Amino acid sequence: MEVSEKSSSSYHLGPPWLFKGSALYQLHLVKADIARAFIPKELKLVEAFGYTLGGLFLAHYDESPAGKFDELVVIAGIVWNPPTSCAWAARVLVNSNEACHHGRKEIGLPSHVAIFSKRNVEHTKKPLSRCSSLLSMIGISSTCPKQLAHSEIEVSEIEGSSMMHMCNISLPFAVPKSSKSGMWMGPRIRMSLPSFSGQTEYNSHLLKYACQMECSVRAVKAAKVSSPATKDTHKHSRDAHSDYSNQDTSLLAEDNAWNRSISVLLSKPILALEFNLLKMQVEAPKFVVPDSKKSQVRYSSA
Repeated sequence: MEVSEKSSSSYHLGPPWLFKGSALYQLHLVKADIARAFIPKELKLVEAFGYTLGGLFLAHYDESPAGKFDELVVIAGIVWNPPTSCAWAARVLVNSNEACHHGRKEIGLPSHVAIFSKRNVEHTKKPLSRCSSLLSMIGISSTCPKQLAHSEIEVSEIEGSSMMHMCNISLPFAVPKSSKSGMWMGPRIRMSLPSFSGQTEYNSHLLKYACQMECSVRAVKAAKVSSPATKDTHKHSRDAHSDYSNQDTSLLAEDNAWNRSISVLLSKPILALEFNLLKMQVEAPKFVVPDSKKSQVRYSSA
C-alpha cells in the first residue's frame, strides 16, 4: 500500500479518535537492556530474569480519522504504573502522513512514515509418506497435497528521499474480514490498553493515554519477523543516504534507536492474538508528573 497523501482528516473532531479494522498483537520476550534504552528514567521497567514483555502491534484500519492506513507499533516493553502496567512504544510506522503527524504532535509517539508492501503466497505441503500410507490403509487419508497460504508484508521506512527496508513479516493465517467468512473469530471482548508516550523531538512532555478496544479475539500462530540486513548494513545504508558527520549525536542516537527497534522485532515471540472486527477508541493523552519521592506518577489534563 502506498503512503496516503490525503490532505484533510477528521482528527479535529476528536478526541476521542475512533479506528476500525483488524490487528495482530504479538508479545515477545525482549532483553531488559534493550528495552530500558527506550524508557524514560522516571519510569520503572517491569522485568524478570533480564527480560520484559514487548513485541508488536500490526494493524490495518479500514476506517479512521485519516482514512485507510496500516500501522506497525514496535513495543519496547512494559513499565510499572501502580496498580497496573503500561506499554511503551519504541517506534511507530504508518503509511499515512496525517496519521504520522497526529501521532507525533498529539499523542507523543515516535511515528515515522513507511511503505507496507503486501503479497499473498501459496505453497503446497505434501503429506508425510509414512503417515499417509498408514492412514490410507484405514481409509481416512488423502493423497492430495494440501494448499497453504500466508501473507508477506515488507515494511520500509521513508526518511527524506531515502527508503530503508526495516523488516519482513510473514502471517501464516488468513485474517477474516467479517463474520460472513465462516471462520471462527473468537469471543467478543472489551479491554483497555494503557500506554505511556512522549519525550520526543516533537512532543517533549511525558504522556499517558489509553486505547479502549472492542473486538473478536483468538490465539493464532505467531508471525515470523525477519530483517534482510545486519545492524552494520543498516548503519551504512543511512550513511549512504545522509550527509552528516559522526559527531552528530542526534542522528547517531536515531541510528541506535533504529537498530534496537529491529532487535525488539527479532526477539522471541511467546503469544500472538488476532483482533477482528476491531473498534478502537483512543483517548486524549494526559500529562504525567513524576513524583520522585514515591517513585510514582501523577496526571493532569493535556
